[in-house]
Amino acid sequence: QVQLVESGGGVVQSGGSLRLSCAASGRTFSNYAMGWFRQAPGKEREFVAAFSWSGGSTYYAGSVEGRFTISRDNGKNTVYLQMNSLKPEDTAVYYCAARSRYRSYDTSRGYDYWGQGTQVTVSS
Repeated sequence: QVQLVESGGGVVQSGGSLRLSCAASGRTFSNYAMGWFRQAPGKEREFVAAFSWSGGSTYYAGSVEGRFTISRDNGKNTVYLQMNSLKPEDTAVYYCAARSRYRSYDTSRGYDYWGQGTQVTVSS
């Protein structure tokens, strides 16, 4: 089992920044690749960003590329999502998730463990 706890959400004005954190505990952090998803009201959960299995590559949804950055601190078992130039359409609940090897990185069914989510609201 892996437990994931997100933090860092809040309300920010358009153009502002937030950094989300996801603290992992339980099974060895390095056994999983991490990703971020989000879900807006009335919409399906969508992929935001993820690490490759090796951790050497990162992937982003087109809507956030150039504005969001995923990073990790293995010593702290924590993954981050730095979000800059935020837009009202970025408003959603953001979830971090962990997947095993050979699972797809950009679909929610590829992930085995999920956090409880943190709300991000961007006002115009």
